[in-house]
Amino acid sequence: MMNLLLKAVVILSCLNLGSANAAAEKLPADVAKYVQQREGCDHFRGEVPDPPDARRMKEIEREIRKLCTGTDNKLSKLKRKYAEDQAVMKRLNEFEDNIESSASTSRP
Repeated sequence: MMNLLLKAVVILSCLNLGSANAAAEKLPADVAKYVQQREGCDHFRGEVPDPPDARRMKEIEREIRKLCTGTDNKLSKLKRKYAEDQAVMKRLNEFEDNIESSASTSRP
């Protein structure tokens, strides 16, 4: 019974990811690329080790620099480019503006 339940959960998870990927595929390529980068950025912005771990914080800070640098400018440009596309704007508006001005690694 437990194996059947586990299989059902895995299948439903895969279907959910598939629908999320299908929705992302409808976005223009530059927007889809930005979304992927920004989601990684936001993930690491919220990643704070507990208990504090200096080595892990260095890794997190490296990933934040790699994934977040330039995202404010890219977001602004994409919003101007796709201002008339409601579906794209809806997706882009999910992201916080001006994250690079904050030196904090945690999300407000």
